[in-house]
Amino acid sequence: MTKKKTSKTRNSSLNPNPFVQFLNKAPEDFTKGDIVKFVKAKEIKNLNLNYVGGDGRLKTLNFSIRDEEHLNHLLNLGERVDGSSLFKFIDPGNSDLYVIPRYKTAFVNPFTPIPTLNILCSYFDGNGQPVEVAPENIVKKTQEELKKKTGMELHALGELEYYVFLPPAAKEIFPPTPQRNYHESDPFVKCKFINEEAIFKLTELGIKVKYGHSEVGAFPLPDGTRLEQYEIELDLEPLEDMADHLVIAKWLLRNIAAKYDLEVTYAPKITIGHAGTGLHIHMATMKNSKNNFLDKDDKLSETAKKVIGGLIKLTPSLTAFGNTNPTSYLRLVPHQEAPTNICWGDKNRSVLVRVPLGWRNLENLSAKVNKGVKGTVSREGKNQTVELRCPDGSANVHLLLAGIGVAAKYGLIQGDESLKLAADTYVGVNIFKTEHKHIQEKLEQLPASCFESAERLKEHAHIYEEGGVFSQRIIEGVITQLKSFNDRTLNEELKNDKEKAEEYIKGFLHWG
Repeated sequence: MTKKKTSKTRNSSLNPNPFVQFLNKAPEDFTKGDIVKFVKAKEIKNLNLNYVGGDGRLKTLNFSIRDEEHLNHLLNLGERVDGSSLFKFIDPGNSDLYVIPRYKTAFVNPFTPIPTLNILCSYFDGNGQPVEVAPENIVKKTQEELKKKTGMELHALGELEYYVFLPPAAKEIFPPTPQRNYHESDPFVKCKFINEEAIFKLTELGIKVKYGHSEVGAFPLPDGTRLEQYEIELDLEPLEDMADHLVIAKWLLRNIAAKYDLEVTYAPKITIGHAGTGLHIHMATMKNSKNNFLDKDDKLSETAKKVIGGLIKLTPSLTAFGNTNPTSYLRLVPHQEAPTNICWGDKNRSVLVRVPLGWRNLENLSAKVNKGVKGTVSREGKNQTVELRCPDGSANVHLLLAGIGVAAKYGLIQGDESLKLAADTYVGVNIFKTEHKHIQEKLEQLPASCFESAERLKEHAHIYEEGGVFSQRIIEGVITQLKSFNDRTLNEELKNDKEKAEEYIKGFLHWG
C-alpha cells in the first residue's frame, strides 16, 4: 500500500503560522493527529468551533478540553447546533445540524488569554449530508460545478475596506484632507496600527495578505467623531478559501478595534458626499494551476473575456448577494469610484468590471533602478485578474463568491454570446466625464434599490439553481429579505434630506 505523501512547506521557519512552523506541512495536509499533537505540545486549553451563519458572520461554540479522548471526540464528531437560529430557511421543527471541523482551517486564537484553538466547520444534516443552505457548501458546489463543466477552477481575492471611528479630540495634529487620504502615511493617519496589526495576525493565521493601506475616506461627523478609511487586500486563493478568509478577516478586524476601545464598520455608506465602503472582488480562472487570463500574445484571453461577459450578464442579480441593504444603493452613485453602469474596461475605475494593470512579461524593472541586477524576471501574467467593483461591505461573502463562480461558469459555457456581450459593453473612457455622457446614457444601469435587485435575482434564478448550486430556498429567502426593506423609492426620498439619510444609515453600521 502506497503511503500518501504530504507537501512540505519551503522555508517554514519564515512562515508566521505556528501550525506550519511546528508541523512543517501545508494546511491542506493537516490531520486529526497533527491537531492533537499541536494541542499537547503547545498546551492549548480551549477549543472553539466556528461556522458562518445565515447573516454572514462567524459564529462560535466554546469548549474546554478535558483530556485527549474529549479532544478526539470533538475533532471526529464536532457538535450539534440549532440550525433554525442560524438560518431563516430552516424549519424549527427539524432544525438540528452537525458542525464538523475542517482540520486545514485550524488557527490559534490571537485574542483569548487562555490558549485557544479555533477551527472552521462545515454543516451536515441528520442523514450525514451537507446542508444545502450552508454557506461553505454553496461555495464548494459552485467550484465543483465549474470544474466539471469547464475543467477550470476560480481563484479570487477581496479588497476589504473599512472605516475606523475615532472619538472627538480636543486638538487634532496633522489633520487629514477629506477625500484625499489614499495611501497616506503617519502622522496624517492615526489608526494605521490597526491595519498593520491585522495584516500580521491574518498572516499568522495562514491567510495570504497582499498588502494594506489607508484609503480615500477621512472626514469628521457633526458630533466631532472622526473617521478614517483603510483597506486590506488579500491574495489570490481558491474560491472556497477566500470566502472563509474574508469572513475571518472581518471578525479579526472587529476584535482588534475592540481591544483598543475603537469601532470599525464595513457599512456601504457612512455619510452623504464621502466615499463609501466597497468589497471589490478580483478573480482569475486556473487550469493545471496556471492562470489563463492572458493568451500567448500577452493580451487578455478569450477565457477572460468570456468570464467578463458572464459578469456583465449576471451582475444585476449578483447585487442581491453583494449589496444587501438599502444603504448599498446610496454608495452606487457617480464620482465616488463606485460603478453605476454595466460595462467594463482596462485600468478604468468608472466601469463595473475593470482589468487592472498586470505584469505582462515585462523585463526585470528592478534592474532599471538598481545596480548589479542581471537577467530578466517575468511574472508571465500569473497575477492577471479582472475586478468586479460593485460589491460592498454588506455582502454575504459566501453567497457573493458562489454567485461570481456561477457567473464565470455561465460566461465560459455561453462562449460566443459572452464574447459578443463583452465586445458590446467595452468602454475605454471615464464615463462620468461630461463629454462622455452620451456613452453613459446608452449603458444599462445597475439596480438602484434592494427591491430592484430582488427582481433581477428572480429573473436569473434558474441560472443560479442550475446544477443544484443555489437551492430554491436560498434564492427565495434572499428575495424575501431584500423586498422586506421596501426601499423602491428610498433614494428619491433621501437625496435631498442629508440629516434623514444619515439617521437611516446608522441602522446598518454593523451589518454582515
